[in-house]
Amino acid sequence: MSSTEHSGEAATAGDDQGVADYLSENPDFFERHAGLLEQLRLPHHSGAATVSLVERQVSVLQDKNRGLERRLRELVQVARDNSTLSDKIHALAIRLLRAGDQAAVLAALEAGLREDFGAHEAVVVLFYGSDEPLPPEGGRFLRHARRGSSELLAFGTFMQQAKPRCGRIRDVQRDFLFPGESAVIASVAMVPLGAGCELGMLAIGSSDPHRFNPTMSTDFLARIGDLASAALAAVRQRQSRAAGGA
Repeated sequence: MSSTEHSGEAATAGDDQGVADYLSENPDFFERHAGLLEQLRLPHHSGAATVSLVERQVSVLQDKNRGLERRLRELVQVARDNSTLSDKIHALAIRLLRAGDQAAVLAALEAGLREDFGAHEAVVVLFYGSDEPLPPEGGRFLRHARRGSSELLAFGTFMQQAKPRCGRIRDVQRDFLFPGESAVIASVAMVPLGAGCELGMLAIGSSDPHRFNPTMSTDFLARIGDLASAALAAVRQRQSRAAGGA
């Protein structure tokens, strides 16, 4: 390519940039020269034909409008999902408020998780001190463990952070939480009960590896944990007062 051709390309590029800069600095240009809009022709995005600048602008606006409508539908669906979750948590709160003792609280929690949230694989692990007697196990849903016991060592990081956690867990954790069912559990949500897991923890398992993942929001899980913790603490306080007054 000759130096003349190079200089011609450079000049064209410079002219193009100059036009672009001018139009950017004078956005009302086409308002003052409306007739140009009908004269200018642009290749259609499919390459099959040419369209006027006005038609191209209309096409761009239509594309943007479709994108905004899609985004609006997504936001509406999120709002509906959140509203549904709020209703379920409200129903769970009512169940727990009606519970008179710890057994009733746990039964209400289990029923709410299974019936309203579809959590068919769930377990509550309640923690006890070394000087406290361990109550009998309560079926698949209720487990007991002593604080500092070897079986809880695998949950050390979770208990220190004391925040809901979602995703895959280690085999030793899964075997402890879901004995006999660990082979079908692909993802788990773990929720602390009480500050620093003072009361214990709640675990919800799923056979779907994507059901609980580290990127999902845990706000509603935290609320469930708060409700369950408050209900358990309340019945324990009542039981303690009743025992002290006896």
